[in-house]
Parts: sequence; structure tokens; C-alpha cells
Amino acid sequence: QVHLEESGGDSVQAGGSLTLSCKASGIIALLCMGWFRQTPGKEREGVAVISGQGIPQYEDSVKGRVSIFKDYTKNTMYLRINSLVPEDTAMYYCAAARYASCPGVTDRSYFIDWGQGTQVTVSS
Repeated sequence: QVHLEESGGDSVQAGGSLTLSCKASGIIALLCMGWFRQTPGKEREGVAVISGQGIPQYEDSVKGRVSIFKDYTKNTMYLRINSLVPEDTAMYYCAAARYASCPGVTDRSYFIDWGQGTQVTVSS
């Protein structure tokens, strides 16, 4: 089991940027990991995933504004979000799978370990 802890959520103005961090208790180099987000009353949706080989995939609505990457020396995964819009407001969760390859950003069931979330609020 991998323990995950998110940080970096904040309340920001539209147009701003944030970098979310996901610190893992284990070695993440070979794992598919991802970022998901959820708002009250809605399904948790995928934002971005990154394979054990460092290959990213992004949900269509965030392409061009979001970057997912890992720092293997710190066992930490990041999500950089630029040009924030109010629709980005959500609780953001990081997750880890058991395998290196990623199925895509939509398959939540592929991910086994989850963090507690970090809140992002974007005001207009």
C-alpha cells in the first residue's frame, strides 16, 4: 500500500496558477499515478495521469493548461494548473495504481491508493 498526501490547494483568483503536490510513502518511479477532482454531488473525474515511464495523459478540457510530472528524488507527483477558471474549483485527489502503464484518465477503478484531497477554489 502507498500512502499519499496532497498539498498545495488554495483559494485563488481566476487566471492564476497553482501547483499541487502529492507526496508518496513509497517509491513511485514505476507506478502509474493520477490526479482526480470532485465537486459536491458529482462523480470524481480524472484530470491527468502519468505512467511509470513518465508519459502523461490529460483530460480534454484541461489540455494546454495542466501539466503532470514526478520528482523521483522526492517521491512526489505534481499537478501544475495554469489559467485557472471557476470550473476548476474542486477537491483534488492523487491516486496510485499497482502497475506502470496507465489506462487513461477516466478509469478510476484502476487506481488502488488514494490521498485525502486538497481543496482548490477559484473565484471570478
